[in-house]
Amino acid sequence: MAHPHSSHHSDDAPDAAGKSPADRSLEQGTLIGTLAHLWPYIWPSDRSDLKMRVVWSMVLLLVAKLATLSVPFTFKWAIDALTGADTAPVEASNWQLWLIASPLLLTASYGVTRVLMAVLTQWRDGIFARVAMHAVRKLATITFIHMHELSLRFHLERKTGGLTRVLERGRTGIEVIVRMVILQLIPTIVEVSLLMAVLLWQFDWRYVVATLITVVIYMYYTYIATEWRIGIRRKMNESDTDANTKAIDSLLNYETVKYFGAEAREAQRYDRSVERYEEASVKTYTSLAVLNTGQAVIFTAGLTATMMMCAVGVRNGRNTVGDFVLVNAMMIQLYQPLNFMGMVYREIKQAIIDIEKMFSVISRDPEIKDAPGAEPLVVSAGSVRFEDVRFAYEAARPILKGISFEVPAGKTVAIVGPSGAGKSTISRLLFRLYDVSGGRILIDGQDIREVTQASLRASIGMVPQDTVLFNDTIRYNIRYGRWNAGDAEVEEAARLAQIDHFIRMAPRGYETQVGERGLKLSGGEKQRVAIARTVLKAPPILLLDEATSALDSHTEHEIQGALDRVSKNRTSLVIAHRLSTIVGADEIIVLDQGRIAERGTHADLLAMGGLYASMWNRQREAEAAREKLAQIADSSAAPNREPPPVDDALTAPAAAE
Repeated sequence: MAHPHSSHHSDDAPDAAGKSPADRSLEQGTLIGTLAHLWPYIWPSDRSDLKMRVVWSMVLLLVAKLATLSVPFTFKWAIDALTGADTAPVEASNWQLWLIASPLLLTASYGVTRVLMAVLTQWRDGIFARVAMHAVRKLATITFIHMHELSLRFHLERKTGGLTRVLERGRTGIEVIVRMVILQLIPTIVEVSLLMAVLLWQFDWRYVVATLITVVIYMYYTYIATEWRIGIRRKMNESDTDANTKAIDSLLNYETVKYFGAEAREAQRYDRSVERYEEASVKTYTSLAVLNTGQAVIFTAGLTATMMMCAVGVRNGRNTVGDFVLVNAMMIQLYQPLNFMGMVYREIKQAIIDIEKMFSVISRDPEIKDAPGAEPLVVSAGSVRFEDVRFAYEAARPILKGISFEVPAGKTVAIVGPSGAGKSTISRLLFRLYDVSGGRILIDGQDIREVTQASLRASIGMVPQDTVLFNDTIRYNIRYGRWNAGDAEVEEAARLAQIDHFIRMAPRGYETQVGERGLKLSGGEKQRVAIARTVLKAPPILLLDEATSALDSHTEHEIQGALDRVSKNRTSLVIAHRLSTIVGADEIIVLDQGRIAERGTHADLLAMGGLYASMWNRQREAEAAREKLAQIADSSAAPNREPPPVDDALTAPAAAE
C-alpha cells in the first residue's frame, strides 16, 4: 500500500530528475507494495470461481506460448520444403514424408498455429477479464467506503474536483496494473525464457549471448528513459488535476461568477491550468518518441547481428535458408514481448503514479474510530450530558474550555452566543464528527466514544443550517432519513413538515428533481425537506443547528412551527442564531469565548440584564429597523396609489366646533 510522501533529510542529494534517494526508494517500495496489495483481490479467498479462472488463465497462457513457439518452426519447415532441404522432423515412408513435408501442408500448418495462438490468447484474456474487473470493483468500493470513514476535518480540507479526478485515475490505474501483470508481464517472462531455450537448442551459445546482450541493453535503456518520463507524467497529471479542480469549482459557483461578471477572469484562470497541461503533454509525447526510437535502434542492431551469424552459417553449409528465416521469425517474435516489457514497465509505473494519491487516501488513518469492543448505544430515556468538555481544532486555539450542561430526557435546551463562541462545534462533537480533547459526552450515562458510531448517529436527528440535497428526486431525499420507509410514510413525513402541499402542486410531484445540491428549491423548501427527512428517521434525540437562521421571518415562523411539532416529546438540543426561535426552551445556555457565560429560561436571562439580554435587545432593534425599511420600500414602490384618508377632524369647518 502506498504511503504519503515523507520529508527527506537535507543531505539527500537529488538526482538528475530532481528526486532524492528517499523518493526513489519510496517509489520502488510503492511498486512492490502495490503488487502485494493487489494480490488478495486477484486471488480472493472467498471466491473459488475466480481462483479457477486464474488457474485456467495460466494453463491457457502456457499452451498459447507453446503454440507461439511452433509458428517459426512451421515457417522454417515450409521454406526448407520449398528450397528442397529435408529438415522436417519426420521418419516415415516416401509418400508419408512427402505428405507431411509438403510445402502446402506446412504452409497451412503455419496459418493454423497462428490462428491457434490468437484464439488461445483471446480466450485467456476473456476468462481473466472477470478477475481483473472484480479486483477493480472491490478496490474502488473499499476506497469509497474509506472516504466516508475519514473525518470531517479531511472533507473540509479537500477539493472535490481534484479528489474525483484522483479517484478516477486511480481506478483506471488499478485496472492497468492487474491486467498488465497477469496478461502481459507473466506471459512475456514465460515467452522470453522459452525462446532463449529454443535458441540454445536449435543453434548455439553465440546466438543466446547476442540475444541476451540485446535484451539487457534494451531493458536498461527502457528503464532509464521511463524513469525520465515519469517526472514529466507526474507534472502532466498535476496540471490535469488543477485544471479539473478549477473547472468544477467555477461551475459550482456559477451564480457567483455571473453576479460579478467574472466569466473572462474564470476562463483565463482555467486556460492557464490547461496551458500547463498542454506543455506537459507535448513533453510526454516527445519523450515517448525518443523512447520508441531508441528501442527500435537497439533491437534492430541485435536482430541484424544474429541474422548475419546465420547468414555466415548458410554460406558455410551449417544452416539452411529455413534456419535464416527461423532466426528472423524468432527474433521478430522476441521483439513483441520485449516491446510489451517496455510498455508494461511504463504502464505499471505510470499506473503507480496515478494511484499514488488514491492509495495515500486509503492509507490515511480515520481520525474517528469505534473503540475496540464498542457496543451499540442503548437509548432508554434520551438524556444528553456534557461533562467538562474541552475541544480545539488546532492545539494553539482552544474552542471549548470546560463546558458542562445536561439536556434532560424529553426537554429542549438551546445554546446561543456570539459568532465564534463554539455553538456549532457542540453539535459536531455530539454527532461525533470530532472527538473531544477533554471531558466526555454521555447519552443515558454512556460515553459516546465507547459506543458504535452507527448506533450513535442512528439515534440523533440533525436539521442543519445549510441543507444540501442529493441531485435526485424529492422522494429520494426525504426517504434518505429511513431507506426502508414506504411511499405512504414518506408522504406523511412531508405533510408533518408542511411541504406535502407544495410537492403535490409540482408537475411531477414527489418525482421532481431538486437539482445540484438542491438548488432548484428555495431555502425554505430545502429546510422543509430536511425536516421531513428527520421526521421519517424518527430519532429519540433531535439536534437543530441554526436550522432557520438563513430564512426570512415569515418562512422562519412557518418552519419553526414544524420544528416544534417534530421536537415534541423528544430530547432536543437547539443551536440558535435568532433568539426569537428559542424563547420557549426549557433552558437557554449562553456561550461566550468557549465558556458558559449565563444559563436559565428566557425570562430569567432577560431579568439578569447580561449578555443574553443585550443580544435580545440588539436583535429586536435590528428587526424593528428592517420592518421600518420594508414599509418605506413598500410606500416608494407604489407612487400612484391613492393617498390614505385624512382624519375628518382635521378638515371639519370651524362652525362645527
